[in-house]
Amino acid sequence: MLDPADLAQWFETHAAPLVLYARQWLDGAAAEDAVQEAFARLMLHSRPPQHVQAWSYRTVRKEAIGRVRSEKRRDDRELRRTAPEIWFDAQEPIDAAAAQAALQEIPATQREVVILRIWAGMTLQEIETITGSPVSTVFDQYQAALRAIREKMGVPCKTSET
Repeated sequence: MLDPADLAQWFETHAAPLVLYARQWLDGAAAEDAVQEAFARLMLHSRPPQHVQAWSYRTVRKEAIGRVRSEKRRDDRELRRTAPEIWFDAQEPIDAAAAQAALQEIPATQREVVILRIWAGMTLQEIETITGSPVSTVFDQYQAALRAIREKMGVPCKTSET
């Protein structure tokens, strides 16, 4: 185990610059948390790293970037959980209002499959589990829904001849 006096000395010497370093990714409190986490990891070492300063900066960098990524994943998950009023992004290269109207006009079973497949990113097997329909039926509903949406929007369907 590391000597507590050495840990205290390293913390006094390196903590403030490490917090400043972490602030390029995180706000003040989160940057301090990242530095504290790095020192908590250092306490678990049986021997000090060969270069404590380099190890500390590398560990704080990994922790800060990990926290940013984790926050982004959490925000993305929350965004997916809340059903937006508008189903399409108006900046997409399609008429979002027409696509939403077309989606609302298809049968509910087809609409459910499209939403699960496209917005939830589920596989046909996962949709089978949710809906209780065989994969072949899910696939047929998905294909029929896409055809119907394309027709309603005036977008020609690709054929094997095209």
